[in-house]
Amino acid sequence: MTGVFLLSEAQMARISPFFPLPHGVPRADDRQVISGIIFVIRNGLRWRDVPASYGAHKTIYNRFIRWSEMGVFGRILVELANGGGETDEIMIDATHLKAHRTAASLLKNGLFPGLSDAPKAA
Repeated sequence: MTGVFLLSEAQMARISPFFPLPHGVPRADDRQVISGIIFVIRNGLRWRDVPASYGAHKTIYNRFIRWSEMGVFGRILVELANGGGETDEIMIDATHLKAHRTAASLLKNGLFPGLSDAPKAA
């Protein structure tokens, strides 16, 4: 599996205590599947576009959904954030939101009197 992103053994050792225990049937390799999940999210791909070297896309998707509902990824992120120590900088996500083209006219037409100096619409 050359040229494929995989978590290191040290990274897997740090997050593997948060994985749920298997129930009877052996599951696909955790390192491969988690690396596939990270690859999809990092690159903004659809689940079905994940390279085959990470395993079946359905397996990767199902593991992501199941473990997300169980809170596994939330606990991993909290643990990783706690281990970071103090920071001098705070980063803010610059998410962009789309608004309908008529949204700007609401203030212009005076439909929100507390926010607009324009006369009220009749």
